[in-house]
Amino acid sequence: MGQTLTEKILDDHLVEGELETGEEVGIEIDQVLTQDTTGTMVWLQFEAMGLDEVQTEIAAQYCDHQTYQFDFKNTDDHRFLRSAAGTYGAHFSRPGNGICHNVHRENFAAPGKTLLGSDSHTPTPGGIGELAIGSGGIDVTVAMGGAPYYIEMPEIVSVRLEGELPEWATAKDVILELLRRLSVKGGVGKILEYTGPGVESLTAPERMTITNMGTELGATTSIFPTDEQTEDYLERVGRGDEYVELQPDDDAEYDDEIVVDLSDLEPLIAQPSMPDKVVPVSEVEGESVEQVIVGSCTNGGYEDILPVAKMLEGRETSMETETIVAPGSKQASEMLAREGWVAEMMAAGVNFSEATCGACIGIGHVPASDSVSLRTFNRNFEGRSGIEDDNVYLCSPEVAAAAAIKGEIIDPRNLADELDDLEAPGVELPDEYDGSKTDLIAPDEAVDDELIKGPNIGDVPLKDQLDSEIEGEALLKMEDNITTDHIIPATQDILMYRSNVPKLSEFTLSRVDDTFAQRALDADGGFLVAGENYGQGSSREHAALCPMYLGIEGVLAQSFARIHRANLFNFGIIPLTIDEDTYESIDQGDEIEIVDDVYEAVTSGQEKFTVRVGDEEYTATLDASERERDILAAGGKLAWTKEQAEGGSGAAPADD
Repeated sequence: MGQTLTEKILDDHLVEGELETGEEVGIEIDQVLTQDTTGTMVWLQFEAMGLDEVQTEIAAQYCDHQTYQFDFKNTDDHRFLRSAAGTYGAHFSRPGNGICHNVHRENFAAPGKTLLGSDSHTPTPGGIGELAIGSGGIDVTVAMGGAPYYIEMPEIVSVRLEGELPEWATAKDVILELLRRLSVKGGVGKILEYTGPGVESLTAPERMTITNMGTELGATTSIFPTDEQTEDYLERVGRGDEYVELQPDDDAEYDDEIVVDLSDLEPLIAQPSMPDKVVPVSEVEGESVEQVIVGSCTNGGYEDILPVAKMLEGRETSMETETIVAPGSKQASEMLAREGWVAEMMAAGVNFSEATCGACIGIGHVPASDSVSLRTFNRNFEGRSGIEDDNVYLCSPEVAAAAAIKGEIIDPRNLADELDDLEAPGVELPDEYDGSKTDLIAPDEAVDDELIKGPNIGDVPLKDQLDSEIEGEALLKMEDNITTDHIIPATQDILMYRSNVPKLSEFTLSRVDDTFAQRALDADGGFLVAGENYGQGSSREHAALCPMYLGIEGVLAQSFARIHRANLFNFGIIPLTIDEDTYESIDQGDEIEIVDDVYEAVTSGQEKFTVRVGDEEYTATLDASERERDILAAGGKLAWTKEQAEGGSGAAPADD
């Protein structure tokens, strides 16, 4: 039996395990990336482990979230990150150089390589055949030290593309269509591998739009085969010698198949406030729009912004609509500026932003109250834009530009009918991606050779070994699809404390219940209870680290998002799966006790646990590999890794 493309890359990097669905495998990591809101903890953990030098082929530290440096704490973080990159041997991308995924694809991503990143949209380079996976920061730390990355082997699903995109339909509409069909939970436990004759009609940047936003499906990663389009892109970015042809075998077998006929697609839009609330743009036409933003790591490349510039050429944006372009990289800005397109957009009424994650996480360009914002971003979770009860729609750059011109949501095909000279801009790549590399500092150019820590940069909190007895109050009961933005918001006033866990913990779950953090401290810990898909969204490990700091011992949920589940293990919090009846039976404030000897049950491989809620008993499940159980028993991955390095096996805790 032949292999899928995914299996070929995994097989080439396999260190431990077998490529069988559901089995844990360890793979060698070639490249790692981290950014400024997760990177501080990555490097503090690297230091805490006593590691001396990066062991992966490439490590890259980007500064893209706190670019505006509203506070000295942001700037201190960037100085610390520059010093860490110089000390340990990583590339350093200066603030303003661009979003990690965009800069990485321009400079480092390569077919057949493995990439692990402490950001959930790390799968972006899957569009050029790199197997790229988002993870928690501690996983990146360990991989950067040369250890394998472990993951439960996902199902591999073929997304067969047929036909070609018609005018005004875009790559963004491909992934929106998949979200419409599958929902934000539809990709959990799966790798989406794109196949079929329609693949060759998509340029590499279009493919990377799709793989970037595959994260919103909950997928482990997404990947395209390589071909002439891939080689062409690598030639244009000056790295043609890194091209490798990668295709699945003709007789490869997949766990499932989804067929998308590109020729049937039309302009789509995700309504507030979830990326899977997708409808045709024509269904919501006429809605007044006060803000339009084009950019982010999803649609912030040169080739994403150029169609907007063409549509605005010789025109003006609506006086009722503020229009912002936020490029994904400084390179994109520079190239557009040299060609005159930045001036053209400014003349049309566009506010041109620095290359930053910014507005995507609620930093800058926060919408007005009771207004509609159209964005080409990948997420529109409620409140993520920086204001509660926001109304954020997700769409392609072409749909965004049409709204900017009209002042309301309109299908661009209908706008073209109104404006005789408006033509579909299509996709155009530059002859050469020739922006300056000044803001990317290579390890051999490092300006620091020792760590520089400002007063806001704290130590890495550690948890004790797992107890035999775990009991406490159900401190908070939550619904389905609680995101990491709910658990630890990423707004400017909070983000500056990512390297100061005691302070950051004060904001834990504040968007669900602003009394939670203090109640958790007063109760000396307890449990969280949630519905399905708990922890979806960002890879931020702080969403597990802060609850751990507050004393949370366990989370009872109907299901967990992949990265957050791993982060719970990494910080010593036991993730137990419960059924719907058990979920319905637990009320906030109930006393919960795990009846079993928890340490013994975890280390012996026990799957079913008895949970007592008041006078009633229920069954919960711990779905974990032997390695995950060892990490949990040790009190988290940092403690476990140090234990492994010292050759110890740990000791059972004394009974309380």
